Amino acid sequence: MLRVLIIDESRTRAAELCAGLALAGHQVAAVLPSSQDLTARIESIKPDVILIETDSPSRDTLENLAVMDREMPRPVIIFSQEGDQETIRAAVKAGVSTYMVDGVDPARLRSVIDVAVVHFEEQQALKQELASATRKLSERKVVEKAKGILMKTRGLDEEGAYGALRKLAMERAKPMATVAQDLIDMAQLLL
Repeated sequence: MLRVLIIDESRTRAAELCAGLALAGHQVAAVLPSSQDLTARIESIKPDVILIETDSPSRDTLENLAVMDREMPRPVIIFSQEGDQETIRAAVKAGVSTYMVDGVDPARLRSVIDVAVVHFEEQQALKQELASATRKLSERKVVEKAKGILMKTRGLDEEGAYGALRKLAMERAKPMATVAQDLIDMAQLLL
């Protein structure tokens, strides 16, 4: 059972969504009329999924979703009447997992939520992979720069410079990238 936050300016549509979620076996965490103060609301409500039904997502809504996606990401589903490519692209860029045009069929609500959650989990895994690869590349560049400094100042070959960095990292019980950055910082002070 997932806790679902509903955002809909129409009470009638929100009531229909609540009924559809109950039939799908999910719990309604809260119903909000707008996405204003979304991050603070999510922090207090702690929903598993955010479901937004709107005629057309406003720029403010998309900006609030983008902030939320950076700070506390959640699967987001938008049901909208607006189906132009630009709006859909903006929604996806803001972190929307699933964007459905022409409203919601309560009978399909469960499968739509399941797809949104899976898509969200895949996107989060890709983001983590990218962050890890970026961090490793950055660390490798720092180590290479530090090796270059050692090669130039101490007359070491590449293998010797790597060995010296590795030995220093082990002696200080610090990651090699940290020791390499310390060496670069010291070299900048001295040169």
